[in-house]
Amino acid sequence: MCDVDATMLACLASSCSSLETLEITMSDKAVNSMTGEELSLLVSEKHSLSTLKIGGCSNLGFINLSSSSLEVLWLSDLCSLSKAVINCPNMSELSLCFAQQSNDCTDLVSLMVGLGQSCPNLRNLHISSTQLSNEAVSALESSKVTDAAVASIVRSCASLDMLDLSGSSISDNGVGMICKAYPHTLSRLLLALCSNITTSGIQAATAQLPLLQLMDCGMSLRSNLQNEKHGAYFGEINGRIRLCPKLPTILKKQPMRQKLIIKHDNLKKLSLWGCSAIDALYVKCPELHDLNLNSCTNLHPERLLLQCPNLKNVHAFGCQDMLIGAIRNQVLNEFAAAEQHLPCKRLADGSKRVQLSEFPEQLPEDKSLIGLKRARCTVQS
Repeated sequence: MCDVDATMLACLASSCSSLETLEITMSDKAVNSMTGEELSLLVSEKHSLSTLKIGGCSNLGFINLSSSSLEVLWLSDLCSLSKAVINCPNMSELSLCFAQQSNDCTDLVSLMVGLGQSCPNLRNLHISSTQLSNEAVSALESSKVTDAAVASIVRSCASLDMLDLSGSSISDNGVGMICKAYPHTLSRLLLALCSNITTSGIQAATAQLPLLQLMDCGMSLRSNLQNEKHGAYFGEINGRIRLCPKLPTILKKQPMRQKLIIKHDNLKKLSLWGCSAIDALYVKCPELHDLNLNSCTNLHPERLLLQCPNLKNVHAFGCQDMLIGAIRNQVLNEFAAAEQHLPCKRLADGSKRVQLSEFPEQLPEDKSLIGLKRARCTVQS
């Protein structure tokens, strides 16, 4: 595209009275001299503008946008904004890409605070900056999400398929509100790093949300705060970025020796990584494919019962050897005796992977091994 300046913007404003979508992509030699004042004026005058995408925004200087119609905003090549205010209550998607400059002085903390307060319907957020920090992420105030916020979500959203409250301060009462509000729609619930929930809240969710397919409670049930490693989140949600601002130093300590019972007909993925307060676990989920028990350091081998015939992956990194053995015995069931013949290799990170799916074709016809062909579970430790 040719150069972008005040004259071009004035032409657009006068000739496109009902402008809904504006996308400006810069060529290599083109210059965008648009200022923050000119951008603010354009947005305020175009009451039907819903999508705005502009490249080469290095000369803006500041952002001060207010619009009830704007839903999608992409700005790239931003640099050292002295002010960044975006008051767009109906905005659902925001992408701000800053130039990769180490001396960028944009106050991302103030920007994030403003987004959390003035863009309540924001669903997709992309911030690219060398200055992005934990403090800036925390400023979105997800750590201040309490049961009161859950009540607000329930009142304003009649139907939800996926709800991610990871890193929040909700309690079992908040989980109860979620269960009552979305028993017929919710299929994915993420409650990682929610230190105020207990086994009662988790069991209530699995008992009262029949359509649930994915549940992540990682590090929500922790017995102590020292000497525990972080695990990676379990499973990926397409089109979502999960931000958990809470740090281990402020996580609430949970009582030891908690028992967790999970029975569900449709659950496919369950993550309990880092839940070191659990010492007894019973899982009866016929459709469960993936179970993450990484760093469940206090789970007792004799108090573990898995009744999940379709398990394909069990993650047990950081668990006791006896627990890993108990997991293998249960997921392999009567075929555990054949473990010494299973193809096995040690990975680069020192973990050991046992894989059954490539093996059964070469087994001899032996009645003691009947059914091994349907066993396809990988235990990763």
